[in-house]
Amino acid sequence: MIALEKRPEPSRAFSYLTPVLAVIATFFFGGLLFAALGKDPVTSILTIFWEPLFGEFSFYYRPQLLIKGAPLVLIAIGLSLGFKAGIWNIGAEGQYIMGALFGAGAGLAFYPTENVLIFPFMVLAGAFGGWLWAMIPAFLKVKFGTNEILVSLMLVYVAEQFLASMSLGLLKNPEGFGFPGSRNLQQYASAHNAEIIAGSGMHWGVVAALIAVIFAYVLLARHRLGFAVRVTGEAPRAARFAGVNPNRLILFCLGTSGLLAGLAGLFEVSGPAGQVSIDFNVGYGFTAIIVAFLGRLHPIGIVLAGLLMALTYIGGDIAQSQLGLPAAAIQVFQGMLLFFLLALDMFTNYRLRFGRSEAA
Repeated sequence: MIALEKRPEPSRAFSYLTPVLAVIATFFFGGLLFAALGKDPVTSILTIFWEPLFGEFSFYYRPQLLIKGAPLVLIAIGLSLGFKAGIWNIGAEGQYIMGALFGAGAGLAFYPTENVLIFPFMVLAGAFGGWLWAMIPAFLKVKFGTNEILVSLMLVYVAEQFLASMSLGLLKNPEGFGFPGSRNLQQYASAHNAEIIAGSGMHWGVVAALIAVIFAYVLLARHRLGFAVRVTGEAPRAARFAGVNPNRLILFCLGTSGLLAGLAGLFEVSGPAGQVSIDFNVGYGFTAIIVAFLGRLHPIGIVLAGLLMALTYIGGDIAQSQLGLPAAAIQVFQGMLLFFLLALDMFTNYRLRFGRSEAA
């Protein structure tokens, strides 16, 4: 008989091993998936993970790691603070969208004025948009005890409708010949999130992600608020005895995660994406959940996990064009990471026990 037995205390070693084992399991079962689709599994995995870094055109793909990784890290840092405290914001995708809409709207309101203060104003507007959208589930939870998971997730679909409405209405380019979408912010110098160093992939979103990582690390390691976050997630009763105000913590964690997701949306719409469009959101808010857990909710781990997920985005695009792998297969491959991470994480608190079943 095989049974699960609760460990006397969580296994620290297994906690660190879980992400590595999850990646290995994803490689193995992802290879089986590619083989079932008629593709060579080794070639497919090498294309995804080797070509962007060391292939013939790696000089082009390497900067994309920063471009793709920055929004994932920025959103995941915000999510990790809430997850550590047991506050589950699953609607970062909606906050990402609203940050983009608020930020782009703030910039386009001044078009075609050229002023160095326009982009900083857009940053503030984007952060406010994401924060405001996250405050809806935060307020409802604090005031009425609603479930933040359901509310924040449902608000993603509301945000997507706002995105479609803005693309076809208020933010629609009047010189766009009737096509949906806003003006191209890359062609509006005062509103463009341009590369700081040409060809490097380093833009202001990358800088913001690095600042967020440092902020989260210092907060969790050195600040009383970080202690409140950690102790609330690990021992809620002890947190209450320590005088932690749960409502303030909910507002802080959801507000911070919404603010960072909104910033990610602003930096994306004003930089790599360039415009508000119906299909602007590409799932960064959901993928960041994988990044947060793959990084073990630790700021440094999130940076590494964000770069890994960015690599799967870039390598997945290469595999689609070179090998003909369907986009859905790449998405399943990415989803396997979270599946195996959560499945194997169970063994941090439980272990397998082998033995005969007791007679009835």
